[in-house]
Amino acid sequence: MKFSYFPGCTLKNKAKDLDIYARKCAEVLGVTLEEIENWQCCGGVFTTAKDEVATKLSSVRILKDAQKNNLDLVTVCSACHNVVKQTNYAMQNDAEFASKVNRYMAEDEYNGETKIYHYLELIRDVIGYDKVKECVVNPLAGKKIAAYYGCLLLRPNSVMRMDDPENPTIIEDLIKALGATPVVYSYRNECCGGYVRMESPELAVKKSNTVIESAKKAGAEVIVTACPLCKYNLEKSGCDIPVVYLTELLAEALGVKEDTNE
Repeated sequence: MKFSYFPGCTLKNKAKDLDIYARKCAEVLGVTLEEIENWQCCGGVFTTAKDEVATKLSSVRILKDAQKNNLDLVTVCSACHNVVKQTNYAMQNDAEFASKVNRYMAEDEYNGETKIYHYLELIRDVIGYDKVKECVVNPLAGKKIAAYYGCLLLRPNSVMRMDDPENPTIIEDLIKALGATPVVYSYRNECCGGYVRMESPELAVKKSNTVIESAKKAGAEVIVTACPLCKYNLEKSGCDIPVVYLTELLAEALGVKEDTNE
């Protein structure tokens, strides 16, 4: 199986493990991720201003590239997925916005035809947890792992449609498929404060520590996330248990984890 793949900016520098292990694990699971050529930043955040078009053009180019190659699109960074998915939804449902974008680009029209999978959805909906279990060579038995969803992976639910935004299970189901024990805790889908880290570091630390302490109180030994900003912010706030990417966890269980530090 082949999919178009958009890694995004952060996965090429500060979050290389999220990217490298996504590719390695996909190959083990029978999937080829074909990186889009000449991609640009997704825009970083999806703005809701009706007259704001420019920052969404790179996401539309990503979507059009996948369409041109007749492939579904896979993302793995929570922020990139949110921006690309919301942009695609706008192209499908906001005729005025779509018209502005298509006039600006002066190319063949695009109206939201590309199907988008987050890496977690690729595993759940295409590969299947049974296939993951078959490929596990290093079961994570005995590990108590807390999924941290954060703000962007599940919301807005009307667009993302990945899981129940209040009681998600998609990461916990993957944790179970890898042989570990998922830890469910109160703040797993609350904001860690990452977006206010620069202007209000005290608030960012407070919000992160609330998440961390909630996970630890429930028995977590590891926190797993798909968001580079969440990982950075939790660690920067002094988290005293490991915070890892979901692809790193998957790579460990599939036996392809290695030292990726340069």
